[in-house]
Amino acid sequence: MKLKRILKSILKWSSFAVLLALFVGIIALFIAYWRSTNDCERLTAAQGDTMKAIVYCDYGSADVLKLVDIAKPVPNDNQLLIKVRAASVNPYDWHFIRGTPYIMRLGVGLRKPKDTRIGVDCAGTVEAVGKNITQFKPGDEVFGGKTGAFAEYVCGSERGLALKPANITFEQAASVQISGLTALQGLRDKAKIQPGQKVLINGASGGVGTFAVQIAKSFGADVTGVCSTRNLDMVRSLGADHVIDYTKEDFTKGEQRYDAILDNVPNHSLSECRRILTPNGRYVMIGGGGPNDQGVVGVMFRPIKAMLLSPFISQEMGMMMAKLDKNDLTILADLMQSGKVTPVIDRRYKLSEVPDAIRYLEEGHARGKVVITLE
Repeated sequence: MKLKRILKSILKWSSFAVLLALFVGIIALFIAYWRSTNDCERLTAAQGDTMKAIVYCDYGSADVLKLVDIAKPVPNDNQLLIKVRAASVNPYDWHFIRGTPYIMRLGVGLRKPKDTRIGVDCAGTVEAVGKNITQFKPGDEVFGGKTGAFAEYVCGSERGLALKPANITFEQAASVQISGLTALQGLRDKAKIQPGQKVLINGASGGVGTFAVQIAKSFGADVTGVCSTRNLDMVRSLGADHVIDYTKEDFTKGEQRYDAILDNVPNHSLSECRRILTPNGRYVMIGGGGPNDQGVVGVMFRPIKAMLLSPFISQEMGMMMAKLDKNDLTILADLMQSGKVTPVIDRRYKLSEVPDAIRYLEEGHARGKVVITLE
């Protein structure tokens, strides 16, 4: 009886401790939420040498984006000042604009975005360099990534930039960083494709897909692209050996088996995708769903399920996100210089039209990349 009383007491106080911790956590989260703020007022009240840039002071649709005058950045000793000639739009951008899936707000601002600048991919001309910069000089034409790319100028580091090949435009170069790196690293590092292997790219006509088709072909793979009827010829022109019109055929019900699947549009279950993989095939999930698929954690349950499933099957299944890598930017530059990869541009918008560019991208039907041009 004494032991029973002790156990009941332990259970009682343990429950109390858990409830207290939960209560304190909720209060802390509530306080953090209401204290969450940003520098929008200071940013837009800049004096002196200014530039035009897109900012967002609150979460929401593309309607929250504003074109304002802010202070022109000054490079420190380890930075370059770049005059932006073009930038490109990615799903990455609207995730931050909307603050979805909501779990990401724990890191980027609960009630308001901490960083009010937007855009990552860009290309332009080096205008000035810090004293520790050795790889670039004023006048160099570069491309890469830096937060705040939807602006007339950005300051970036050497590690996030590469020289622009002379045979491509600033618009094409600006479209490369996120989509090109995602395709390259997804195929090479995650799918580990080899010459002669059969690779299926679901969503072959999108931003990542158009790069993936060309990169897979440069690796010597036999490529099948999945897209809609209107994009069949375009995907063929990029080098796809086979194309599947998803409006007429379900690729998961075919007889062909693939060594790798790069899935930019997770519109089939993992079990359906497994069925068309070879016994040792690899499935790489890229797409994170559309604006209406986000909620609290978005589509994260799918990669978690894939991760839990992988140890029990012969195939490898998982998700990947690109990492900024200067060497890989240089590899992409070489592929473009040689003509093996040519960025596909769908639509062009002015800096003042960034909200329209975001809205178009959110519709989910862009053919290749959507770019922002600056005079």
